[in-house]
Parts: sequence; C-alpha cells; structure tokens
Amino acid sequence: MKISILSVFPEIYKNFLETSLVRRAQEAKLVEYELDSFKSFVAPKERIDAPAFGPGAGMVIKAEVVQKAIEAKEHKNGSAYKVFFSPQGKKLDQGLLRKIANLAQKKGHLMLLPARYEGMDDRAEQHYADEIISIGDFVLMGGDLPAMVFLEGLLRFIPGVVGKKESVEMESFSGPFVDYPSYAEPVEWQGHRVPDIVRSGNHEEIRKWRLKKSAEKTVLQHFNWMRSQPMDAEQKEFAKTFIPPHYVALMHYEVLVRESEDKTGTTSVTSLDIHDIARSAKSFGLKNYFIVTPLVDQQKIVQKMIDFWNSDVGKGYNKCRFEAVKQVMLKSSLEGAIAQIEKQEGKKPLVIVTSAKSYKKSNVVTYREQSKVWALGRPVLLLFGTGQGLSDDIMERADFVLVPVEGFSDYNHLSVRSAAAIIFDRWLGANVKKLK
Repeated sequence: MKISILSVFPEIYKNFLETSLVRRAQEAKLVEYELDSFKSFVAPKERIDAPAFGPGAGMVIKAEVVQKAIEAKEHKNGSAYKVFFSPQGKKLDQGLLRKIANLAQKKGHLMLLPARYEGMDDRAEQHYADEIISIGDFVLMGGDLPAMVFLEGLLRFIPGVVGKKESVEMESFSGPFVDYPSYAEPVEWQGHRVPDIVRSGNHEEIRKWRLKKSAEKTVLQHFNWMRSQPMDAEQKEFAKTFIPPHYVALMHYEVLVRESEDKTGTTSVTSLDIHDIARSAKSFGLKNYFIVTPLVDQQKIVQKMIDFWNSDVGKGYNKCRFEAVKQVMLKSSLEGAIAQIEKQEGKKPLVIVTSAKSYKKSNVVTYREQSKVWALGRPVLLLFGTGQGLSDDIMERADFVLVPVEGFSDYNHLSVRSAAAIIFDRWLGANVKKLK
C-alpha cells in the first residue's frame, strides 16, 4: 500500500519514518511512504497560504494548493483514501483506525493531509476528505503529530506489520476491556512479585485472571469506553463484579413542598413511586430501593402494597413486578436506609443527590465521572426527592451532586420516576455506539 504524506514541514517525518515498526513495514514492502511538501506544488516564491477572510488573524492553506497536490499524487499513484486532520474532526479510536485501515488497503493508496496555521480552506476538506480526524479535544500547532499518531495506530492493522495477529486483536480498546497487566523476569522486583497464576501454566485460569484484571481496570478507569462496546455474557459478568453496589432512596420527607417559599415537609407515597422506580432499579442492577417516609399511616399503606407483591398471589399476577418489588424496603428515615446499606456492605455508602437546579460546588459530578466516585471503594446511594426536590440541608450533606438532567429547552420539570430512569441509564447503563 502506498502512503502519501503531504505536509508544510515534511522534515518532521524523516526520523519518524525511520523508526521501529514504521520503518520495518516499508523494509518488508508492506507499505511504501512518499513524503512531499505542499510547497512542491506551487511556483517558486508563491505562497501556499493566504489570510483568512473576515475579522481575526490567521493564515489558511489555499484550496487550490491542496487541489494541485492531491491531483499530482493521485495521477502518480492512483485514487487515494484521503485523511485530513482537524480538532473539529471525528474522534479517533480503535474502531475508526480499523475501518480506515481496511478501506485504505482495498484502495491501495492512503493520503494524509495534515494542516498548519489556522488550517486548510474548508472547501478543500469538504471536497476531498474521506475522513477528517481529531485525536482529542485540544489544539496543537499543526496536524503533523496527529498524523504520526494516526499512522502508528493504523499500521498495526496492516497484516505482517505486528508479528502476532493476537497482539492486535487482544490489545486495549480492541474490545470492551483495556489490556491486562504484563510481566517479565525477574519474578520479584522492588518487593513486587509476579502473580503466581501467571506462571502456573494453566492457560484457562490465566485467561480468566487476565479477563478479571482487564475488567477491573476498565470499569474503574474507562467505564464510558466499556459501556459503548458490545459485550458477551462472560464479559458482562466480570464487569458487574467491579461496579460498586448501588442503591436508591426516594425521600418523602425533608423535601421542598413550596419551592418559592423554601418550605420543607412531607409528601404522600403513590403506587407509581413503588412500581416504576422499582422496575428501573432492577433493570439497571441496583440492589435495593428504599422508600423513606416517617408518616406511620403512609408506612402502613406502603407495606401493604409491598407485602402483596412479595406474596405468591402477587408473583402469579405479574412475575416481573414481583421480581422488582421484592427489592423494595421501607424506612422511616434516611439514616435508617444508610444504616441498612452499611449493614449489608460493611461500609457506609457515598450519597449522591440529584436536582433540577444547577449547583456550583466542588462535589458536582457529571455522568462521565463514575471513576471519581468509584475510586473511593464504597457503595453508592442515589437519593431522589419528591415534591419540589430535596431540602437544602440534604443537598449540603451529600457527598456528590449530579448535574441536572436537562434538554435543549427552557422547561425542566420531569417526574421523579422519569428522572430516576434517565439517571440510572446515564450513570450505569450500556450505551453501545456500534454493533459488531
């Protein structure tokens, strides 16, 4: 496969293309690099860039220069799969690398077009680009380093570049889990010993150990990657063991009953509160759902409903609801729910509260910051309020506050049952980007 690289500063690539597997790929005639400067395609002393139209400073590589360079290279080497680089491009990941490697090999010619200055004339990108790539949400001085990062990742998918196909198939981000720990001699170093299982010779036990370690590292450090990937039953089981135990409590006291007056009080429990949140909690793997009310009459009504669904009659009437409601527990106070979790888990839970209002505090977390919470190694209690939401006192006492669930509108008045289902999904749910 031909790889054409068109750059403002081609000299940057000379040492890179002579290094390690990048060099060996060409020596083995698996790929052939052609490195050119955009300046090679204009007349002497002719500029390849021009000031950007409109206010603001910055020079832009001219579309006609890009056109001349592409046409010349394709005239020589045939039609190319053309990759441009821009912070506004598609985020690079292992799946995208694999896809481009396959398409470029079929075409036989890959062309990389890293920009400089303020970038390229957008018309050139829109007209020619088969893919526009970003390597992250940050800005560099040019696209040459992203092009090298891209090339190193892509070459691993060219057969013969990496010695063992298994090395590519099993490496981090090729599936739902990152790679497992690797060890070499000596067996003991600086007081750290290679795990005995790795040296046992039992391949099946080693496979399970590696899968377990991969799952642990992925759940705690790369959860949002993992849940974006298809997983088989075994992988899901391993992953579940490292997600901290989660619980939910619905507060019917210490809640705002008149938000405009900042008045707190109690609210009534509804049958929908029991059924709907119980089913959501069961669907997303929460261990127990606590309904919290200090009102004795309310407790009697709630317990009667729970008892019915926990009975054989309830099970026969609706088995799915029976399975969900049997995880419901009635408590008279938040402290009682916390004590129950501590009894079951041996650790006091971290309390995460939710609100439709925005809070500007250091303990506010988003739905992509599970690792910040889970790294503390404690069970988690998600706390919801009825009425107009949890009291300020409860909000202040919480360990973490989740950002509000909101859309692109000015209206934000979800029912607590809807909010709970959305939050369970955003915090714990799978979100597969693409099927296998």
